[in-house]
Amino acid sequence: MTPLTDDTLWAILNDELDDDTVNRLVWHGLGYREIDGQWEASTVDAAWREKYPEPPNFIESRPATVQLTRAIPPADKQLLKEELGFKGYTVDQLIPRLTRRATMVSWLLSYRKRQASGG
Repeated sequence: MTPLTDDTLWAILNDELDDDTVNRLVWHGLGYREIDGQWEASTVDAAWREKYPEPPNFIESRPATVQLTRAIPPADKQLLKEELGFKGYTVDQLIPRLTRRATMVSWLLSYRKRQASGG
């Protein structure tokens, strides 16, 4: 598993890390586990498991990314700015692929913070 370092998170924001790896980081954080080529979701929150019995491709799925955005606690919504100093994308970069990656990084930052605090 790729470590959740600031370098990894910047690689996601800069579109330097492949989509599968980025998705897998979020899937792992949500509780999805791949066992013998099959997805196991028993540790996934019921709201996610019901809607996505198999992990969604967040880069391709707007509804899944919207749900991911809603899963970020309000207190963690500014972590992209506060922890990474990310100032956002320029207007010419505002394409779904990059904005969804930013959402994924925002969620991963919140996940990392919860893990560090034992939550």
